[in-house]
Amino acid sequence: MYYATVAITVGIFMMLTMGLNIITGYTGQVSLGHAAFFGIGAYTSALLSVKAGVPFWFALPLAGLITAAIGAILGAISTRLHDDSLAITTIGINFVVVSVFQYTQFFGGALGIGGIRYPSVFGHTLTKPEYLLVVVLCILLGIWFDRRLVRSWLGLALRAVGQNEEAAQSLGVPSARFKIAAFAIGTAYAGVAGSLYAHFMTFINARDFGFPTSISIISMAVFGGLGTLRGAILGSLALGLAPEVFRPLVNYRNLMYGALLVLMMRFQPSGLIGDGSFIWESRQRVTLRLYKPKAVSGGEK
Repeated sequence: MYYATVAITVGIFMMLTMGLNIITGYTGQVSLGHAAFFGIGAYTSALLSVKAGVPFWFALPLAGLITAAIGAILGAISTRLHDDSLAITTIGINFVVVSVFQYTQFFGGALGIGGIRYPSVFGHTLTKPEYLLVVVLCILLGIWFDRRLVRSWLGLALRAVGQNEEAAQSLGVPSARFKIAAFAIGTAYAGVAGSLYAHFMTFINARDFGFPTSISIISMAVFGGLGTLRGAILGSLALGLAPEVFRPLVNYRNLMYGALLVLMMRFQPSGLIGDGSFIWESRQRVTLRLYKPKAVSGGEK
């Protein structure tokens, strides 16, 4: 059960990191308050379950859709903000959302929301290993959608906006629309992750979605390699397991993540396996040498 618990937690952060990667990695929109949407998804699913009696299987997609709608609003705001202004705004949104949850009685106030129903199928309450399968299925769907997105015209437009917004606009790409789309899609991932978290924990509190959680998510994306799906997966896996591997240092996790961000930005801004990273370029060179066709000598026919 312990390993299932750790795997579920890592899987939830993997969903969060994949969503942030779409916003920041592909589209280049700085978002330092991603935990706010994690919380919106969790509270949406929790309220649907506790106050409206909605089953988990319906609350999960609804949490994703509602969070995406709220994310689209932030995307609309982002069209008028750039770089530092957008970063500060997303941090502010994180604090505002946490405050609303913590000081509004409708959301449980400082006591949070308890009594959230654990998922069940035909009267059978899922065990932790079975719930892990649900999380894995969500991750696989997220990966599938990401791959389809990258290969689509929408994905090409998002990357164009992320690499050079002015050049993209000069070619007729409506950057404002694609920024809104990126925030909607990325925050939908966070909403699903929030629903998974709420029904797994069966109790949530506003403190679970504070700014330190946002730092953890961005650290995972940067560590693995921002702008790549493989980086999001590796980063969330490595840093998600790190607190368990280095348990004596768990109280210094935020310090470790902050130091890691500084070091990665200074010495390896592409992350461990991002495009342009030392490891990924070395792999590419080795692959080219292995599969490079052998030259045919002049005397052979």
